[in-house]
Amino acid sequence: MATSEGADALPVSGRSLPPWIKVHPPHGPAYPEVRGILENLGLETVCREARCPNLSECWSAGTATLMLLGTECTRRCGFCAVTTHWPRGRVDRTEPERVARAVGRWGLRYVVLTQVCRDDLPDGGASLLAETVERIRSASPSTLVELLIGDLGGRPEALEVLWSSPPDVLAHNLETVRSISPRVRDPRAGYDRSLSVLAAARRTGPSGIVTKSSVMLGLGEAADELDVAFRDLRSSGVDLLTLGQYLRPGPEHVPVARYIPPGEFTSLRERALALGFAGVEAGPLVRSSYHAEELFRRAQRAHGG
Repeated sequence: MATSEGADALPVSGRSLPPWIKVHPPHGPAYPEVRGILENLGLETVCREARCPNLSECWSAGTATLMLLGTECTRRCGFCAVTTHWPRGRVDRTEPERVARAVGRWGLRYVVLTQVCRDDLPDGGASLLAETVERIRSASPSTLVELLIGDLGGRPEALEVLWSSPPDVLAHNLETVRSISPRVRDPRAGYDRSLSVLAAARRTGPSGIVTKSSVMLGLGEAADELDVAFRDLRSSGVDLLTLGQYLRPGPEHVPVARYIPPGEFTSLRERALALGFAGVEAGPLVRSSYHAEELFRRAQRAHGG
């Protein structure tokens, strides 16, 4: 399992989609610049690896979600487009510095960093994630950092490593409801493990850190199951939530059970907000890092910041 940005894929070529889902090819004046910086520094984004439907909008605005620890994940989730491979402990130690340079060249106010799962590393890659945040802080002190992590093997000591240079937002995605989780996620992942990671982040993280999660819709979940998932996330101290439509990356992936109309997303957003989330983004093409800075500002206001 790559962190759930890996679910944010374009559908199989030729597959018919409902009229409310429109995905446009990359374009816009900032797109060539963003692509050039990434290629020059040898960096990858989950935007391209996971075939995100919002690549055009985000890159045209000069933003992207950078993917750390390589492009090959040690897990195989049924919804994810990222390549599965066992890297045998290989880590590119130049990556944190290259990421910091890219953020500086972009002049970003807000950057989202995500990771592939690295079960071949004792700390799941936490030390490299923390180093990357530290280098961004040093090179671009005013840049806000959101870190979208895997479950780090469920090891509390790995999560503790991140607090040596904490992000402004710590995100980890629940992905789906309890009943569907075993069917679509790698056996090493799990509904309860994800909740425990989020709860531990709230309990052990620095004061003021914002926590965030995401749920995919259209995998066959029932309305009452979503309500339970929302309550479980709030009980784990999660501040921010994103809800989006699952789009099947390819024929080998889990099929879409249903396409959720926009009106249902609006209703779900209201139901989630009523439970006390500081901010909720919900819509067919909403993804984990969609409008990330705007959501963070809502959490800040909710916390009196």
